[in-house]
Amino acid sequence: MKAVIIMGSKSDLEWSKKIADTLKTFGIESIIRIASAHKTPLKVLEIIKKYEEEDVVFVTVAGRSNALSGFVDANTFRPVIACPPYSDRFAGMDILSTLRMPSGVSPLTVLEPEQVGLAVAKIFALKNKDLMEKVKLYQEEKRAEIDREDRGLLGD
Repeated sequence: MKAVIIMGSKSDLEWSKKIADTLKTFGIESIIRIASAHKTPLKVLEIIKKYEEEDVVFVTVAGRSNALSGFVDANTFRPVIACPPYSDRFAGMDILSTLRMPSGVSPLTVLEPEQVGLAVAKIFALKNKDLMEKVKLYQEEKRAEIDREDRGLLGD
């Protein structure tokens, strides 16, 4: 089980590290690479071909005009999850380049790094019972956190 995180540029590194940190909590290895669908499309293809024969999920991290997510998805049979870092610079509308894809291209879009890690874990948990238990425990911990916060408001 491995997640290959492909960033469009080094400016996406902190966002990608957050994804990798969440993956680590589930015991999932990650590799972070830089390649741009606009500037270095052949390098993107090399990365896909290098890893896609392994049990991988690709995670793409690219903002602005996000060609990376669709390009990766169109060139692999493995799952692709787009996690574009968003900003207020374009009133959030740059997200549309991630959401609108041509027919036959279907990267999933998850906006928060922590949730991307969870999504990857759920995909791998389909075939890995130990990981399925980790996902269930993670979800239970999140539910317990809400319950503790609610009781705290009540003074319990």
